[in-house]
Formats: sequence, C-alpha cells, structure tokens
Amino acid sequence: MDGNTIQILIAMVIYMAVVIGIGALFAKRAHQNSEEYFLGGRSLGPWVTAMSAEASDMSGWLLMGLPGVAYWCGLADAAWTAIGLAVGTYINWLIVSKRLRRYSVRANNSITLPEFFSNRFREQKKIIMFLSAAFILIFFTVYASSCFVTCGKLFSSLFGTPYVSMMIVGAVFVLVYTLLGGFLAESASDFMQAIVMIFALTVIVVVSTIHAGGIDAVIENAKQIPGFLDFFGLATPVLGADGQQLVEAGQPVFGAASEYGLLSVCSMLAWGLGYFGMPQVLLRFMAIRKEEELNRSRRIAMVWVVISLTVAVSIGIVGRQLYPTVHLTKSAAENIFITLSTSFLPPILAGFVMAGILAATISSSDSYLLIAASAFSKNIFQGVCKKDATDKQVMILSRITLLVLALIGILIALDENSVIFQIVSFAWAGFGATFGPLILFSLFWKRTNIAGAIAGMVGGAGMVFLWKLVISQLGGVFAIYELLPAFIFSSICIVVFSLLTKAPSKEIEEDFEAVRTGAVKDI
Repeated sequence: MDGNTIQILIAMVIYMAVVIGIGALFAKRAHQNSEEYFLGGRSLGPWVTAMSAEASDMSGWLLMGLPGVAYWCGLADAAWTAIGLAVGTYINWLIVSKRLRRYSVRANNSITLPEFFSNRFREQKKIIMFLSAAFILIFFTVYASSCFVTCGKLFSSLFGTPYVSMMIVGAVFVLVYTLLGGFLAESASDFMQAIVMIFALTVIVVVSTIHAGGIDAVIENAKQIPGFLDFFGLATPVLGADGQQLVEAGQPVFGAASEYGLLSVCSMLAWGLGYFGMPQVLLRFMAIRKEEELNRSRRIAMVWVVISLTVAVSIGIVGRQLYPTVHLTKSAAENIFITLSTSFLPPILAGFVMAGILAATISSSDSYLLIAASAFSKNIFQGVCKKDATDKQVMILSRITLLVLALIGILIALDENSVIFQIVSFAWAGFGATFGPLILFSLFWKRTNIAGAIAGMVGGAGMVFLWKLVISQLGGVFAIYELLPAFIFSSICIVVFSLLTKAPSKEIEEDFEAVRTGAVKDI
C-alpha cells in the first residue's frame, strides 16, 4: 500500500472502532432480555428514530447504487426512483407511524412485525406469524447480501485486493457488531451513520462540481448525451462484444435516447410503495418512546431523505463528466462515488468519506440480520415450534441464526459482477408487496381478517417472484417493476378473501376501534 491508501485505511479503522465502541456501550442493556435486544425497550427519541430509520433503509445503494444508475443511463431512472422514495417516506411517516406505534402496544405489546400481525388478528394457530417470519428470512437474506456486495466492491476498489476476500471481511465485521449490541446499539450507531452518510454525499457533490467547472458546465456536458438529462428519455450506452461500453476518440459511445413513457415513470415511482412494508422502518415506529414525538421525527426524516437522494443522483451526473470512460459496465458504474472521493479529497478525509459507504452498509445489514434473526428465534421458534422456550434460549438461537444468515448472504454475494441496485430492487419489492398492503389494511380497514392477511402475504410474495422471473421476460408493458403489480394483487387478495370469509371477532373489532380513537394506554 502507498501512503495515501494507508491514510484512508487509518481513517476507516478509526470509524470502525467507534462503531464497535457504540456496540459495546449498549451490550449490557441489550442482553438483558429479548425485548431490549430486538426493540430497545421502546426508548428511542425522535432524532434517533428518524435518522436510524432512514440510514437503515437507504443502505449502500444510496452512495453506490443510485449514483451508479444516474452515471450509467442518466437522470430519468434515478430521479423518478428518488421522487417515489421521497413521497413514500412522507406518506409512511404521516399515516402509518402513529397508528402502528399505538396498535403494536394494543396488540399485546408486540415487539416484532410477525408478532404484531399475529396478535392483531388474535390467531391461535400462528400461521400468519410463521409465514411473515419466513418471508422476512428470505428477503432480508437477499438484502444482507447486497450489503456484503457493497463491502466487497468498496474494499476491493480502494485497496486493490480480491473482491471475495474483502466481501467476507466486511460481512464478518457486520456480524460481530450485530451480535454485540442489538437494536439499541444498531439504532444509536445508525444515527451517527446517517450524519456521516449525508456529510459524505454533500462533500463529494460540492467538491466534484467545482472540479467539473461548476453547475453550468455539468449541465452542458450532460446535454451532449442523448436522453441523459431528460425526465422522459433514457441514455443508451452502446456495448461491445465484451459487454463493456464502447469508447471512441476518448469518449463513451451512446445510441439514440430510449423512450421513457408513463409506464416507466409509474414503475419507478412504485418504489415509494415499498416503504409501507419495510420491517426496518416499521420497527422504528414501534420503538419510539412516545407517539407524539413522531411528528418531529417525520420532519427530520424528510429533510434527510430529500437532501440525500438529490445529492446521490447529482453525483452520478457529475461523475459522468469527470470520468466518462472509467466505468464501462453497469456494475462498475456503482464505483463512481469511490472514484470521486479518492480523486479530489485528501486521503485522510477520503477515508472518512469512504466510511460513509461503510456506514450505509453497516446501518442496513445489521438491521436486516437482526430482524431476520428475531423472525426465526422469537416468532418461528418461540412463537410456533416451542412456545415454552425461555428468553435465554431465544437469545442463543438468535445468535446462531445470525451466523447462518450471514453465511447464506455471503454465498449470494460471491458474484463480483452483482449490481447492488438490482439486488436491492428485488428485496424491496418483496417486502413492499408482502407486507405493505397488509400493514395498510390492518391499520385502516376493520373488516380485514386472518384469511385476507394470509392471502395478501402469499399473493404479494408469489407475484413478486412470478412477475420478476416469468412475466417481465415478455417485455413491453410487462417489463414494469414487479412491486407495482404485486402490491395491487396483494391488495385485491386481502379484500376478496376478507369479504368471502367470516368477519373478525368482536374482540378484534374492539381493538381496532380503540386504536382508531386513540383509546390505548401507552407503556
């Protein structure tokens, strides 16, 4: 390693040490019982609730995936995705957060999402609990693998080391940290990481724009690429036989702009629907110490989200001007943030900015692994298989589950050419369609029953796989993002099966009315 690389490494090691320190600080409290470990005893303040929710949600794709999309094919895909996410974030905080916080207390003080669904419908056979926990295991394992891919790309790009070994190192670090501190440590560090992420994004876009000659120069360059700066057009990189973008006279080759119609816009805006089913965000709503503090959390979250998404898209646009021929594949384009950081910042500062990527990755993967572990140990093992399991047994099994899930995530992430954005989009669709409609109907439609809940989850999850793997291959109108048709299908299933089967019991309806009117005693 040269001197600059060593300085970057030192800065990142300092950051990682701070993160481990936070985990150690909360370790004793986290290990008191499963409620402390999985939900932090409902003690989060408004700032930590907001910042940790968004940091755990955005993950490494905010610093690598989204700029990579903008760098590769221009504004449209990235911008409409960002708009959909911003709108979805706002609506989720506005209409879901308070009622879910209140309902989770009423539903026998539920501390996980599967437990909430099960208690909400007062089920005896625990079918909903089992299914929801199983889907969390499936989609969060995929999600965690995207974080490991981010680690591998980051360390491999920075230090010139093999991707696989660096991916495994990153995964081991995340695993150790998650085992150590639990939900409170995760949320506290996510707060810090959210600050690091927005700082890193802002610094890079400002410095890079200055080096590019200013905003006007960036815009003029982007206009030279057909469709690159259009909201209703898409730039089309021309690829060679080796799968890399062609370069002529030192410039990347683009074909004619592709059409970007209303269907494509709706497809990208559909990302916002995913928020209603994201366990890592929904858990923050449940964990805040007071319901009334969610108003402040919403404002904090929206400021962070709008700034972060805008800057992330801008980085891809600026990067295309400064380094037009450095990243010639869709996968490599996700390294543009790293390229800009190491090119224009002093090594020690670049190291801390690189820690922003690590921050995004850690803040998401620890959430994913922890929620998935709780789904298996708390909901499947204790909730279904061994109802007399002790809290100690649940805690031990959760750690074993964390290890197994991390190993599976590592196997999925072995492919160096994995595109972070694509991995995240599939898992996002899975959660959004499986849980999103059910959350909304559970909170706002009294007639929803167990049959509707089961049909909605199975229908939504099944349609995500069917649309992604089969129907979308037909192209044309069927190439729409799988979340939209799956979300609609899940909603239809909930309504139809609820109406065709027995109405909820009087006790369930009383719970619903108590939550609706605010007649729920807080804890």
